[in-house]
Amino acid sequence: MSASTRIAILSFDGFNELDSFIALGLLNRLRPLGLHAELCGPGHSVSSMNGVTVQLQRPLEWANEAEVVLFGAGLYTRSLAQNSALLDRLQLDPLRQLIGAQGSGSLLMARLGLLGDQAACTDAGSKPWLIEAGARVLDEAFHAHGPIATASGGLAAQYLATWVMLSKAGEAATREALHDVAPAGEKDEYVARLIKTVQAFLTPKN
Repeated sequence: MSASTRIAILSFDGFNELDSFIALGLLNRLRPLGLHAELCGPGHSVSSMNGVTVQLQRPLEWANEAEVVLFGAGLYTRSLAQNSALLDRLQLDPLRQLIGAQGSGSLLMARLGLLGDQAACTDAGSKPWLIEAGARVLDEAFHAHGPIATASGGLAAQYLATWVMLSKAGEAATREALHDVAPAGEKDEYVARLIKTVQAFLTPKN
């Protein structure tokens, strides 16, 4: 694990609170190990799909420097995907970054050329847009290929967070962090399911 892993959680106006806040809360449990997640986007603040206004911690371009970039879903993702002036501010590189998205956020990854024709997950409403963008859409909660991952459903943020934690902090630290937040009486089963789902997509380290 690197000394510091900067994680940009991209959040735009109309963002889904579950996408941004679940990932933020889970990933920052590993701050002592160097993982540091922050909300990132255009402007100084954004309002969620339910009218919650939050101050952004980093500007949009900070995502270009981060080791990990996560795109959340939102009400206006299709319009954002057509805003080339905005997307041109993002210069992401899967050769040096882990890049993930959930729900309609996968469309932004597609528009940035990060998906190509590989399989991806998204929500039902966004599926036609993602197919139109050239991606093959799966009816699965989580899918990853190398440094690219996608998930579907607000609660699937736990899979993206687990993917990042396993990749950057290892299994033991990931299990501990997830165990701390898992529902009482279901902790072992809950953690085992998340780990098993995500590990299926990770390349074993020698």
